Amino acid sequence: MIYQGKALKVESLGDGIFELKFDLEGESINKFNEITLTELHETVRLLQERTDLKGLLISSTKEAFIVGADITMFHGVFDKSDDDIIAMNMEINRTLCALEDLPCPTVVAINGLALGGGFELCLSADYRVMAEDAKVGLPEVKLGIFPGWGGTVRLPRMIGADNAFEWICAGKEVKAKDALFEGAVDVVVPLENVRQAALDLLDQCQQKRSDGVTNKLDYLAKRAEKQQPLKLGQLDNLMVFETAKGFVSGKAGPHYPAPVAAIKTIQKHAGLKRDQALEVEAKGFVKVAKTDVCRNLVGLFLSDQRIKKAAAAHAPMASKVDQAAVLGAGIMGGGIAYQSASRNTPILMKDITEKALQLGLDEASKLLTKRVDQGRMTSAKMAAVLGGIRATQSYGDFGNVDIVVEAVVENPKIKASVLAEVEQEVSEETVLTSNTSTISISHLAQGLKRPENFCGMHFFNPVHKMPLVEVIRGEKTGDRAIATTVAYAQAMGKTPIVVNDCPGFLVNRVLFPYFAGFGKLLEDGVDFQRIDKVMEKFGWPMGPAYLLDVVGMDTAVHAQKVMAAGYPDRMASEGKGAIDVMVEADRLGQKNARGFYNYELDRKGKPRKKAAPEVAALIAPLVKQTLELTDEQIIERMMMPLCIETVRCLEENIVSSAAEADMGLIYGIGFPPFRGGALRYIDDTGVAAFCQKADAYVELGGLYHPTSGMKTMVVENTRFYD
Repeated sequence: MIYQGKALKVESLGDGIFELKFDLEGESINKFNEITLTELHETVRLLQERTDLKGLLISSTKEAFIVGADITMFHGVFDKSDDDIIAMNMEINRTLCALEDLPCPTVVAINGLALGGGFELCLSADYRVMAEDAKVGLPEVKLGIFPGWGGTVRLPRMIGADNAFEWICAGKEVKAKDALFEGAVDVVVPLENVRQAALDLLDQCQQKRSDGVTNKLDYLAKRAEKQQPLKLGQLDNLMVFETAKGFVSGKAGPHYPAPVAAIKTIQKHAGLKRDQALEVEAKGFVKVAKTDVCRNLVGLFLSDQRIKKAAAAHAPMASKVDQAAVLGAGIMGGGIAYQSASRNTPILMKDITEKALQLGLDEASKLLTKRVDQGRMTSAKMAAVLGGIRATQSYGDFGNVDIVVEAVVENPKIKASVLAEVEQEVSEETVLTSNTSTISISHLAQGLKRPENFCGMHFFNPVHKMPLVEVIRGEKTGDRAIATTVAYAQAMGKTPIVVNDCPGFLVNRVLFPYFAGFGKLLEDGVDFQRIDKVMEKFGWPMGPAYLLDVVGMDTAVHAQKVMAAGYPDRMASEGKGAIDVMVEADRLGQKNARGFYNYELDRKGKPRKKAAPEVAALIAPLVKQTLELTDEQIIERMMMPLCIETVRCLEENIVSSAAEADMGLIYGIGFPPFRGGALRYIDDTGVAAFCQKADAYVELGGLYHPTSGMKTMVVENTRFYD
């Protein structure tokens, strides 16, 4: 062994060939943390000093090659000066350049995921051999930054500017066959052959051709391509970059600056050699790294990791789920059945009518057919998934079910009756759950003999798209029921967040104060279409009027009544509101093509909104006064109730952490990710400044009154996030 560290090893393979192995001690994956970076610098320096070096193989002992940088290192980055961040990146780049400049051929064996900095290391080698099932990519834009360790320099020179823009600006993971086609890797082989294929390439670099002068593989010529200016004529240069900036800007939108910044950076260093280009990259990197967008997206990544750890903590108590069941077919039941079966957990789908069962099966079949049409699933796999969904009108096979998801109509009496009925048909260990969005879990448990086996499992619609599942703990819910439900949600590919029982739980409890803010703006004469435009510009995927159309006006009325009964001091209102008026006019939203907007199907069969001039007359009687409000005032009046209610949920222990609260809003209702969530939004505003702004709206009611806890935070100068 030439070098043995905590993350890297170097050993001789004989005949001047050495192997640099990544093997991070105590971790299941390789990542670039401080230890790895330090040892990489040491091992490259050691290799530079050897006089017998004829070839270097770079490999990984983990299932993944290197998944990228340890994101926790970003904690200190935001507080560093621009010069310090540039110096940090350039130090890493000098190490990678030294690796690239070794006086011998270098080949990397990519056995699994090579992402971010891991792939940038691969780009510094002369050749790349990739396993058939491996993936590579530069996903940094998802954190509000772009590659800063040579990715914007080497990749365009290897695969062309257009292809590099797509890789970098989309942040996608690229399959082996596509990486080979575009020239990012040189050889693709089965996993078991990756190391040997890499050694074969090193051997060919040593061998001479038949003329006895030229090597079979000219690694120096291949290396030089990455170190020279980008090969683009002046006209091509202008067209390629300007076209890309316009296209990417339209896709990314104004709130995500990193993709366009990456293109501008590549344009600036296109005419430079490697070392000068890397300096330009580092200066461009620091500009996006110091933005609030980057800070918030990195914070979301870390919050997501915390949520996964919290979910994993339940695993030891979870019962295994080999067979699931859903009560109630239709669109929701079919979506749940599809999600379960497509993730390899077979499921019974029960309903009382053949028509409802067929609707559920049709929904699952539609979703599967779409995946087949997109090339994401084979017809054989589709048939297997459908085979995992068994429709039934009886409880005949429920004795073997491990978990039941009740998904019948949102009516407490009907739900309680169905749950009591199914409890008689399942084993004493079976976990029962209710897919309710508003009804108290503790209330529904009152009619059960084994309430400790019962909890809420709130899916969001459409099930196959929405990542969040709220797992709701009732007063008598046992730990095993929670743990099993969390594990089942994870097995379905969802992100579960455990919350305590209360009206609306977390997401709907927070959403309806937002809708209340919308209703008060309508009463003050603000046009709903203007509100939608302002909030969409703020970053929401859709404005409140459009969102109510998607939710369904009748559904919203039901939920609003639950909220008003639960929190009468701030959520009850006198007289009719906008959603009441819309229901009376049979304008239910997208479900009957008439709401705040009218709807017609586009060529793909999706509802497309159109203006509905007739709505103005319906809303007119609600208007109490006409105020001239700025866009900023509209934003404040919409966001403050939502943010303050989120704080209440945290203070009342409905949700156990700021991270879970914010991720619940982002995954559940589309809170703008680049703003980091409601509590990060308050932090960014400043708790004191937020409370001061709220003082201007105290006459609007309790929803605009900061909590006593927030006032204490002002005095103590604390934040929701460290």
